[in-house]
Amino acid sequence: MKWYNRLSGYSISPADLIRFIIIASLTLLCILITTSSVSRDLGTIYAQLFYFPIIYATYFYPRRGLYLAGGCALVYETFAYAYIFPDTGGLISITVQALLFICIAAMVAFVSERVNATEIRNRSIIEKSQMGIIVFDQNTHTIRLTNTHLEHMLGYSDEDLAKMTFPQLFSNSEDRQKFNESLATGDEIRNFEAVFVNRDKKPIWVNLSWSRITENLVSCTVNDINAFKLAKMAADEIDSQYKQVTDSFPTSIIIIRNQMIVYTNPAFTAFSGHQPEDLLGNDPLSLVHPNDQAAFLDSCNIAENLSNVPQRSEVSMLVKSGETQPATLFFTRILQNGTPAILINLIDMPGQESSKDRDQLDNRRRRGIISTFAYELRTPLQPIMGYINLLMQDPETYGVSEETRIILDRCAQSVDREREIINQMLELSVIDTGKVPLDYSVFSVPDLLRTIIDAGGYMKHADITIDVPQNLTFDADKNKISTVINTMLSNAVKYSTYPRKIQIRYRSPPEDSMHHLSIKDNGVGITDKRLDEIFEPFPIPESGKTLKFDKIGLSLAIAKKYIKMHMGYISVDSIMGIETTFGIHIPKNRPVEVKHGGT
Repeated sequence: MKWYNRLSGYSISPADLIRFIIIASLTLLCILITTSSVSRDLGTIYAQLFYFPIIYATYFYPRRGLYLAGGCALVYETFAYAYIFPDTGGLISITVQALLFICIAAMVAFVSERVNATEIRNRSIIEKSQMGIIVFDQNTHTIRLTNTHLEHMLGYSDEDLAKMTFPQLFSNSEDRQKFNESLATGDEIRNFEAVFVNRDKKPIWVNLSWSRITENLVSCTVNDINAFKLAKMAADEIDSQYKQVTDSFPTSIIIIRNQMIVYTNPAFTAFSGHQPEDLLGNDPLSLVHPNDQAAFLDSCNIAENLSNVPQRSEVSMLVKSGETQPATLFFTRILQNGTPAILINLIDMPGQESSKDRDQLDNRRRRGIISTFAYELRTPLQPIMGYINLLMQDPETYGVSEETRIILDRCAQSVDREREIINQMLELSVIDTGKVPLDYSVFSVPDLLRTIIDAGGYMKHADITIDVPQNLTFDADKNKISTVINTMLSNAVKYSTYPRKIQIRYRSPPEDSMHHLSIKDNGVGITDKRLDEIFEPFPIPESGKTLKFDKIGLSLAIAKKYIKMHMGYISVDSIMGIETTFGIHIPKNRPVEVKHGGT
């Protein structure tokens, strides 16, 4: 911690005060010895004694050291003259000694100023660096020096870091062990990725590079890559989710890049009979009847160069058995691992279709297109969110004003809202495949309600009363039931009118085989015509009216599907302008097949 003493209007640091005392003490000691030598006629005057305060003072304070050298020379010459006068040779020798005081002081001052200038320049470079810099002792790992950028990055002060060791900055023991192993090799290290922990105990991704300054001191640069790593992890998560969607999707999917097949999903394998390994790297035209190859290429070119809207083409596909199968293809331009590609949704078109079959086919086609669009919409959101977070985390470095930061915060909220909607679209696509399992467990309902209310901060916006037995438990998928309740509670708070009053009640007689949990608000209400439509993924508002529930259609659609997976249902009772009650009804006991074969 830096502090200063105030003396006669001047600020004196502890180090300066100690040095002043040392210089004054040495100078006075030299004068006393010289005085004693002259007064007692000891026969010797030790001129070399004056070099101690002169060199010490000139090293730390070059200009003031010269003044001290002049003063010491004058004192020494005065006492020496009194002692040896009228010895001419002695007087000349004394004068030369006095001049040496000043000459040596001038040389030390020159060297000291050069050294200080170099040190100041190096420190300026360190302080102005756009990366964090830290110098530590290799043997004790004690932190010796840090710059301002590192302190801002981690939230520590220089005093905090001075009390820490370098390994304490690591978030986990695995990174700490790898660091120690790399440091022990003695080599210069570049691009060592690790996770630090900041003052708020939050992890932050960094890139480290270090080299030795001396045998013991190590200089390490710290580059903040947290926003980049989070964006990359989010992108990897998207790719994983998208692969899950495409692999389990009921319609056939083909991805071509540079006029070669790079991916086919299991549905296409079932349709064509070709295994993925037999098709990868092949020309997609080999799967199209010669008469339709020109139309196929035209659709590919249009999708790749001219339009973001999926291109539709009806062609005959060649399956492994040698037969031809009519199909409708939808061509969409995408980015796969940063490289332009074409995604093809293939819909099998049999010769005769019933009305029910056509409806199912239309639904499959719609889900395929929606799933593709959801992925394509979400992919560019990741770098946008990453750059916004980067600007907001370090506004000073990027010259972001407070007004601009407020705008960026609103942009981040909008992007996050869009990402949430797209996630729900992808989630709906996965649920529709019928391959989403239920992870049954027995959990406390009151505890779950409190967790949801606290996490959502709903108590800040509404008066919520809970009328639920303290020992009430559900035997169900806790995560999915939590999603359903959170959706109901969020809507109740959002669409209630002042004063917002929300009631959560549980009513179910012991002989009843179903749980009945209700959430009632005092909101605007829902018309009878809209009660069924609010559970549709994309409800259409009435002509000339704005549909307030269009923003919650996806979450309610997901909630309905989750409850249906539990063999239950959702009820809605509403009185316009007074209240709306959503009811969640699920069996008290899990299905027999889950009991025997599930979790």
